[in-house]
Amino acid sequence: MTQEKTQPSKNPVKFIVLGVAGIAVLYFGGKKMIHAYTHESTDNAQIESNAIPVLSRVGGYIDTFTLQDYQSVKNGELLLTIDDKEYKIAVQQAEADLAAAKADLIFAEAQITNIGSNKDVASAGVSVEQVNLEKATRDLKRDQALFNDGSITQHQLDNSQSAYKIALSQLESSKTRVTQVVTQNGTANAQIERAKANVAVKEAALEAAKLKLSYTHVIAPVAGRIGKTNLQKGQLVQPGQQLFSVVNNERYWIVANFKETQLEKMKIGQMVKVEVDGYPDREITGKITEFSAATGAKFSLLPPDNATGNFVKVTQRVPVRIELDHAEELKGMLKAGLSVTVDVQVD
Repeated sequence: MTQEKTQPSKNPVKFIVLGVAGIAVLYFGGKKMIHAYTHESTDNAQIESNAIPVLSRVGGYIDTFTLQDYQSVKNGELLLTIDDKEYKIAVQQAEADLAAAKADLIFAEAQITNIGSNKDVASAGVSVEQVNLEKATRDLKRDQALFNDGSITQHQLDNSQSAYKIALSQLESSKTRVTQVVTQNGTANAQIERAKANVAVKEAALEAAKLKLSYTHVIAPVAGRIGKTNLQKGQLVQPGQQLFSVVNNERYWIVANFKETQLEKMKIGQMVKVEVDGYPDREITGKITEFSAATGAKFSLLPPDNATGNFVKVTQRVPVRIELDHAEELKGMLKAGLSVTVDVQVD
């Protein structure tokens, strides 16, 4: 009697699982392939914002400072004050110099009035001396005729000649005085112009002193949050010294560095999906607004020089600016410098 061999039964569940797994692989693999063909992605991207340095425009000792690190400030808010005693004294000195310059101008203008009066007197003198000379001339001619007839003596003729010479000399003297007055008038006008220029200089000096005084009050250039501060009351600061920075939290954007091989289909206005590493569940969108005119390497401190040494080709990256949609709703979440992943729909 022969024993029949039994065939092991095939388990259909195994084939079902394998089939489902294969379909899933094909589905997700195809989806990945389609996504890779219609999108360009990079994780070399960061949130950017404007960080405005706050500088001290004058030197001195800090008088008041109460800010804390990372404190929120408003645009135009007083951040700190610098001791202003010496700047107030400079303003007072400039005001005194201006007052003296204005007094000099008034004196110079008064000289013009005096010179005008002197000119009138000198001109009147010329007229009088002219009349006297005419009379002396007539007298001399008459006496000369009488002397020729023997009607008067030589002494009388000599007196007429002397009177004529005196009248002539006095007329020339009066004309000289008129010339001198005219010269003085020109000099006085020049002094007035000089005094006016000096007043303008002193006014500019006063404005400069007041401007420096205003710089002792350091105000916030924009609204935002200040960075790290290392300042204390009584600390000496120098002109041009950076005190801290204010990060503008009113506007954020993204700078994504794409490989040069990814740029072929990318255009301004294309939709972008953004994933912030710190908030992976938050859905954020934006659009491309600008492409850099040069690669990131060209903006580095020491750009590579491929014309020297051995050349090794390296794929370059191009910065791309991305504006966020509804950025005002994200202000509480976004921070400058946060890493993000961007996914650009190119087709």
